[in-house]
Amino acid sequence: MTGSTRSSDGLDDRRKRLLFRCWHRGTREMDLILGRFADAELAGLTDDEVTQLEHLIEVPDPDLYAALTGDAALAPQYVTGLFGRIKSFRPVHHP
Repeated sequence: MTGSTRSSDGLDDRRKRLLFRCWHRGTREMDLILGRFADAELAGLTDDEVTQLEHLIEVPDPDLYAALTGDAALAPQYVTGLFGRIKSFRPVHHP
């Protein structure tokens, strides 16, 4: 089980691949951070933001996790508005 609450139905191929990759990072912590963000936001991302996410997910898990938690700086080419959105994202749980 991926943990995803979103179906890939209705997503284009790029977004389907990103949804899968966000939920299959290699570490559970990153699966939860990026996967939940992708579930909630992926369908509404602009093409430029999709490109930014494709670029960002190439960062190794330990480096990306450290940057998201504020323990380390991320290389400048990855610090985008989308990175800020992911960093501040908090999923909303509905009963």
